[in-house]
Amino acid sequence: MKAIVYEKYGSPDVLELKEVEKPSPKENEILIKVHAASLNRGDLPTLRGKPFLFRLMNGLRGPKHNILGDDIAGTVEAVGRNVTQFQPGDEVFGISYFGAFAEYRCVTEYNEPNQSMILKPASLSFEEAAAIPIAAITALQGLRDKGQIQSGQSVLINGASGGVGTFAVQIAKHFGAEVTGVCSTRKMDMVRSIGADHVIDYLEEDFTKSGEQYDLILDVAAYRSIFNYKRSLSSNGIYVCTGGSMGKFFQAMFFGPFVSLRGNKKLGSAGIAKPNQEDFLYLIELFEAGKVVPVIDRSYPLSEVAEALKYLEEGRAQGKVVITVAKE
Repeated sequence: MKAIVYEKYGSPDVLELKEVEKPSPKENEILIKVHAASLNRGDLPTLRGKPFLFRLMNGLRGPKHNILGDDIAGTVEAVGRNVTQFQPGDEVFGISYFGAFAEYRCVTEYNEPNQSMILKPASLSFEEAAAIPIAAITALQGLRDKGQIQSGQSVLINGASGGVGTFAVQIAKHFGAEVTGVCSTRKMDMVRSIGADHVIDYLEEDFTKSGEQYDLILDVAAYRSIFNYKRSLSSNGIYVCTGGSMGKFFQAMFFGPFVSLRGNKKLGSAGIAKPNQEDFLYLIELFEAGKVVPVIDRSYPLSEVAEALKYLEEGRAQGKVVITVAKE
């Protein structure tokens, strides 16, 4: 089978399209014929091996997992003898944890509630389904679980035009919030089109200095100190970091709880998205009801994953960037 492989850490230029051995499912795995996959911001530090933490997770001298890609959608081709939830021919989508940028991928069948794969509804194309898993789960869990979002709240999404941000805007509106999106000038119309009540151009205005305060801030693009965000929170407000600068993300994770001890404002990070069947089913209901729509900026064929990653790294993408592996 064909796959995008990297043998050493570096820029997207180290990626190569190669013939590799087609995997066979173990007794608790399903073999998926991949139709589509999608990029996430985490693919870039994993590819570069920077910050150093990513080398600790994926090999100090070189990548142990040398095929990138976590979001996946495709058709089950074969199942291991202990698999009970899926059968050949099922259309599925979910999180594969590496290996999505290939023609085939084996994924472990997890028992409920730790479900990483789920049946794809017919109403979603493979590309739309591949755009969902990590980004939508991150947005949902950040807003609902960590952010404790409530109807009528004033919610700000910093980084509203990206993969997580576009889902967050729509999910926050579904919860009945008044949503302010922060993005660059050329992406403002798109953010308005998916439901944002207000849009701030970060090239023209620093929302942390405007004097406006919000009940909940979901920060997908953290590049400021958490103390700056704290002053933009209303009384009993919550700040949740889900991405951006690794330094600022870890600042929110480790120092946020200590900063929260003084006063009535809570600051912290959402941590890593935790896939589970209940949240996937909840999201599917929103998609089928038309309340949330995957925003896909553009798609690339498997052979052009390197170009897709360069495009994502430049910060030009509006929504998700998808890799089309096999035609539907």
